[in-house]
Amino acid sequence: MHKTLFAALALSTGMVLSAQTNEMVIHTKKLGAQIQPTMYGLFFEDINYGADGGLYAELVKNRSFEFPQNLMGWNTFGKVTLQNDGPFERNPHYVRLADPGHEHKRTGLENEGFFGMGIKEGSDYRFSVWARLPEGGTSSKIRVELVKPNSMGETHTLAQQDLVIDSKDWKKYQIILKAGATEPKAMLRIFLDSSTTVDLEHVSLFPVDTWKGHENGLRKDLAQDLADIKPGVFRFPGGCIVEGTDLETRYDWKKTVGPVENRPLNENRWHYTFPHRFYPDYFQSYGMGFYEYFLLSEEIGAEPLPVVSCGLSCQFQNEDASAHVAVCDLDSYIQDALDLIEFANGDVNTTWGKLRADMGHPAPFNLKFIGIGNEQWGPEYPEHLEPFIKAIRKAYPTMNIIGSSGPDSEGEQFDYLWPEMKRLKVDLVDEHFYRPESWFLSQGARYDNYDRKGPKVFAGEYACHGEGKKWNHFNAALLEAAFMTGLERNADIVHMATYAPLFAHVEGWQWRPDMIWFDNMSSVRTVSYYVQQLYALNKGSHTLTLTMDKKNVTGAEGQNGLFASAVCEESDNTFIVKVVNTSGTVQPVILNFAGLKKQDTLTDGVCIKLRSSNPDLDNTIENPEAIVPQESKVDIEGHVLNVELEPHTFAVYKFKKSSK
Repeated sequence: MHKTLFAALALSTGMVLSAQTNEMVIHTKKLGAQIQPTMYGLFFEDINYGADGGLYAELVKNRSFEFPQNLMGWNTFGKVTLQNDGPFERNPHYVRLADPGHEHKRTGLENEGFFGMGIKEGSDYRFSVWARLPEGGTSSKIRVELVKPNSMGETHTLAQQDLVIDSKDWKKYQIILKAGATEPKAMLRIFLDSSTTVDLEHVSLFPVDTWKGHENGLRKDLAQDLADIKPGVFRFPGGCIVEGTDLETRYDWKKTVGPVENRPLNENRWHYTFPHRFYPDYFQSYGMGFYEYFLLSEEIGAEPLPVVSCGLSCQFQNEDASAHVAVCDLDSYIQDALDLIEFANGDVNTTWGKLRADMGHPAPFNLKFIGIGNEQWGPEYPEHLEPFIKAIRKAYPTMNIIGSSGPDSEGEQFDYLWPEMKRLKVDLVDEHFYRPESWFLSQGARYDNYDRKGPKVFAGEYACHGEGKKWNHFNAALLEAAFMTGLERNADIVHMATYAPLFAHVEGWQWRPDMIWFDNMSSVRTVSYYVQQLYALNKGSHTLTLTMDKKNVTGAEGQNGLFASAVCEESDNTFIVKVVNTSGTVQPVILNFAGLKKQDTLTDGVCIKLRSSNPDLDNTIENPEAIVPQESKVDIEGHVLNVELEPHTFAVYKFKKSSK
């Protein structure tokens, strides 16, 4: 009996000691740093078919016949010839359809789309084309079809409509096709249904139901995925594509604005970067250009953050100085940056402000941030950056300029560039880290001792890459959540954070993990997505100090694999505590809301959890809700909450303070 009692007491004492060890004190009396509205956001790059074939809702591949192989993506039959004196200076190619010379022969063409075309039964699709009658005549007719191919070579027609061409001058025509069935691998087919020759240019097919109904619009489900994050900042158009493999193929924002028919094709560096993930048909139509990026930022409530070339092409792919612009020849690049700010913010009477207004947005986009360069390094980067800073400061003194600490999270280049960014007085420094689990577990206190007097931090690209598991899985997302407690705790120095990459087509990816996967019909939000969303939806207005044994909870030795941070939303007196248990055991946790008055009560308790017993599991197209946030009510006694936090769990606790 005595031994049993002793064992029970020992067990009880052990539980108390464990609970005391995991007592987290939230100091409520004094608000900490203000959390920036931009704290959690999105980074978009046209990788993994993120733009054409993805967020950009155009279903036709190579719609203007400007790919280096001009008919790539197209099959032709009958009498089809390629011409190159079209109505659009930057897109001169078009096709001519002529009578095949026999009543039982056919002339026409069909487009395969991006891994097929996703067509949904009952939905409307807007077909448009620029066309003319080059040899005269009063009219000609084409038949436009959406078809489903099958293995026997036969096709099933999903939609069909005739279109009459009635002008010898170039003119835009459009019709609406209603799909009679659902098909993820449909094709667009066009027949010449007349003996009169016709020319066709900029052949396009969009779902009518795009994001916000824009004709040159975005895929609705993917844009909604972005909006549901409630992002504070939207960085675009990318990282490496800004630089280009060479200067000729860098992302040039000026080519992405104005009439969509005259935006030139650009080579996408990601189509050949990885030979084992080689997509020679991956180009940028520029259909989703800077105007569309700014508009999307506005519509999802995020601050736009464009990034422009600093005159350095991708340094990973170009060691020779001749591949880059000499500092003395940067004037046109600097002017591009200044003109971009005018495009975003300029009065309608300015050159670029007028173009924005002509495109449909007379009001300025209120641009506050601009990034110069991506993952540049070495002395050549600050040498190139400095003249940009001087010119922008002179013309736009309130503009926030973002520089880079290079491609690494630490090391020689990182240690060199941070002092240079301080010297040049950039406003934020863009840090990138694609690192393994061990790195994320060790970085809970990364920003605790950063210099508060220098530039602020933009964690611009990051994701946890598992050792031997460079794909989306729960444990990687859990460690991202753990790492982000350190971002939140240091919101006085960290002003922005964006996971990367954002999108990936399941049939066309070059890089993983990614936040949102999609096919032609649907998308799936990964666990990493839900981690980002939980932080963004619960970011609060101010930090609160949270300690355990008078130390920050950073997963350090003796902290039982726990990470934690706390914030307050001042507008409605809500306390929000985020706790991550990265260990494989249940952890008893006490949340002690210290500093409250006796008459203060904590009500409306809620707990939101992300957890899985399988560390390799994630959401997929086939099983999109394998791991999703689970919300439950929480009762608290007084100002102290006692919980047992399951292994491998990210939990968000929320309480409202009220006074009797």
